[in-house]
This record gives sequence, structure tokens and C-alpha cells, in this order.
Amino acid sequence: MKKYAVLIVLFVLPLVAYLFFSSGINSFGRLPVLKENLSLLNEFETDVIAFDNKITILTFFGNDFEVKKVHAFNMKEKIYDRYHKFDDFQVVTLVAPNSEDDIEEFKSEINKTSDAADWFFLELPDAQIKKVFESLESDLKLDDKFSSTFAFVIDKKMSLRGRSDDEDEGTKYAYDLSNIKEVSDKMNDDIKIILAEYRFALKKNNAQRE
Repeated sequence: MKKYAVLIVLFVLPLVAYLFFSSGINSFGRLPVLKENLSLLNEFETDVIAFDNKITILTFFGNDFEVKKVHAFNMKEKIYDRYHKFDDFQVVTLVAPNSEDDIEEFKSEINKTSDAADWFFLELPDAQIKKVFESLESDLKLDDKFSSTFAFVIDKKMSLRGRSDDEDEGTKYAYDLSNIKEVSDKMNDDIKIILAEYRFALKKNNAQRE
């Protein structure tokens, strides 16, 4: 009997552990897709801003630049500074027209401790900002200044990524930049996942070519 117990400990339990963790990797190795085919974003591409084949953090300052930039600095410190040097990573912020002075001031603040080269701004009328926001089909709303404290993660195929089984919200469409804990914990974890997902896919493709 003791011999069988030893065999179970030596061989069966490690196999069960392997199967458990390998299934966990398959389940949690990808950030869920919540909305596919956000092709509307193509309408707003410019000479310097493209969404296809980019990992984009999409934010909305609207007509409330001064307030929302304060919250955005939470993301700057916890997310942007860590990840903006990764290939194909960018932040795109939608703002009201005639925001040039605010944009330059914001970028100069970033440049004091980092590099603002991967943080882009799109100046759009209120109706266009609303159109983009509603195309995400989230459970969130813009405020009366066509702005939001929430940041959305868009993948290289222009699909919205988030959490389908978040412990607090169920389906989590975006990350509250006014909540420093959420930015440093949930958002940071999910950005790590999506970057790792693409790095793994790249290594796999390179290995197959070789």
C-alpha cells in the first residue's frame, strides 16, 4: 500500500499539477475580446496616427482637458512610462478642437520624466468623440463635457480587450484612471498580458519560419 502511495506522490500528483497549470495558461494567457471590428477608428487615422496593427490605449479628454489630464498622469506613471517603448504600443487621446496649447503643455510635462513620442492626440468635434465612444459598445457613458476617466485597450486587430469575468464588475470594458489602485493593479496586469500575448505569437511565428 505504501508503495502505491509513493508512486502516486512521485508520478500522479506532478502530472495533475502540470495539467492544472497548463490549462490555466491556456485560459488566462489571453485578454478577452469584448468587441470586434472597431473599423470606425480607421476614419480618424492621420499621417501620424494609425490603429491597425497597434496596441492602443484609447482615452477621452473631450472638453475637460485640465481635469482629465490629472487622472491621465496616473496612467502615465504606472503604464505609459513602463510600456511605451514596446513596439506598436501607443496612447491616443480624443480632445476637443483648438486644444493645441493644452496638448503641448501636457506633452512637455511628460517629457520632464519620460518621452511623449508615443502619446497622440486627435482633435474632434463633440459628435465625433461621441461616435467613437459609442462604437465601443461598453456599459459606460461620456460625461456632459464629452470626456471620461476611463481608458480602453484596443488590440492590433482593432478589437476591444478587457475582462469578461472581473471579480468586481463582471464584464470590465475599461480602466478608471481616477482610481490609482485599479490602474496599478488591474490595468497593469492586463497590459502585461496583451503584450506577452503578442510577444509569444511573434516568437512562435519566427520559430515556424526557421
